[in-house]
Amino acid sequence: MKIQFICLASGSSGNCYYLGTETYGILIDAGIPARKIKQDLKDVGIGFEKVMAVFVTHDHADHIKSLGTLGERCSIPIFATRETHIGINRNYCTTQKLVSCMRYVEKDTPLHFRDFTITPFEVPHDATDTVGYCIQIYGKTFCFVTDIGHITESVSSYIDSANYLIIEANYDKEMLASGPYPPYLKERIAGPNGHLCNAETASFLAEHLSPRTSHVWLCHLSQENNHPELAYKTVEYVLRKVGIVAGVDFHLAALKRTMPSELFEIEVEPDNVNEGEKEINS
Repeated sequence: MKIQFICLASGSSGNCYYLGTETYGILIDAGIPARKIKQDLKDVGIGFEKVMAVFVTHDHADHIKSLGTLGERCSIPIFATRETHIGINRNYCTTQKLVSCMRYVEKDTPLHFRDFTITPFEVPHDATDTVGYCIQIYGKTFCFVTDIGHITESVSSYIDSANYLIIEANYDKEMLASGPYPPYLKERIAGPNGHLCNAETASFLAEHLSPRTSHVWLCHLSQENNHPELAYKTVEYVLRKVGIVAGVDFHLAALKRTMPSELFEIEVEPDNVNEGEKEINS
């Protein structure tokens, strides 16, 4: 039995993640063209027909651009909170409105979808109704926190349960302060309902990284105010100061904005999904 995970894109121009078994999977957000989703999955040997659902974090354009195509044209169910569904259909980028494909989730209420148990949780971010997702599959827990202004106690409790964590490291403070953005946009990004900077993510992980968390992917990096090497080194440095060594105690990676990551696979023993894990990058 295998769990498969790949990031297809992670950034302000588009976000999309695939999480699945050997026979089917789900998308977290779909903010890139449907044809790119199909091609990127095909390139790693995953047929588009394996996509059984999309779970949406919030209604900003870089997370929802292809929902109309996937939902109404490809008949893939689109899961989101009721408020987010309203926001999706109001968004300028939703040229194909969602009707028949709409499905609903409720925050802090587990939803069972085939082999997945999926729990959305509230996240502070300036969209209509933003959530993260805690997803359990074959005894492993993935936690997606892609856009968040600050980490609340509730969000922290979900992160603490994760074996595999996808968490935002959007900007570097100095790059944002000296960059070309107008003051109002800088204030929005750095505000409590905006985004996490590298240092904030690093400080949180230094205090809260659980021994059960074996992998951390830094996501949603800004093109103008960050770069992967800086995000990685910031987190690595802060964690090393408290005795946690990336590459030894856990795996750390910064996801690319527009390019797919490697396909990450986890082999799980079918008779005992909590033990015998073997991780493979291919």
